[in-house]
Amino acid sequence: MSERFFTPGPGPVQLDREMIAGRVADIGREIARDYGDDPLHLICVLNGAFVFMADLVRAIDRPVTMDFLSVSSYGSRTESSGEVRLVKDLDQSLKGKHVLLVEDIVDTGLTMQYLLGYLEGRGPTSVRVVALLSKPTRRLVEVPVHYLGFEIEDAYVYGYGLDIAHRYRNMPFVTSLLSGETEP
Repeated sequence: MSERFFTPGPGPVQLDREMIAGRVADIGREIARDYGDDPLHLICVLNGAFVFMADLVRAIDRPVTMDFLSVSSYGSRTESSGEVRLVKDLDQSLKGKHVLLVEDIVDTGLTMQYLLGYLEGRGPTSVRVVALLSKPTRRLVEVPVHYLGFEIEDAYVYGYGLDIAHRYRNMPFVTSLLSGETEP
């Protein structure tokens, strides 16, 4: 693998490994404090949130259960289609559980709005959202984000689980493209 692969991109968003690790540890402590002894069930939104989820569950100092679902609104494009499609459903019931939805990025809010409605219809005691990144300037619908890693400007970001056409998820940092650029 070339050295270029692990070099941050030219865009404005740059979150290094240490910044991410520190914030994930803080979020883990906040969640453990807020939920006390209540059982907690985390749901990871695949594929982008899997790296964040792996680090987050290790930062929550208490037993948790977890499940995974997948939706699509991007495909291989860098712009959301605005149409959300369920690709992989949950394996476990949510009835009576405190659910924490783990997302990589909240952008327009359309995917999060869909997911919250879908999950709330499955009978959980509560549903909260934890997101690594948020782009509030792109919001088309307002959605709650209870725990947030970083608020970022409007740029196409990749790394730390986020991708460009299914590539670059394994980079240990978050970086971005310049406006108009489609590939690093």
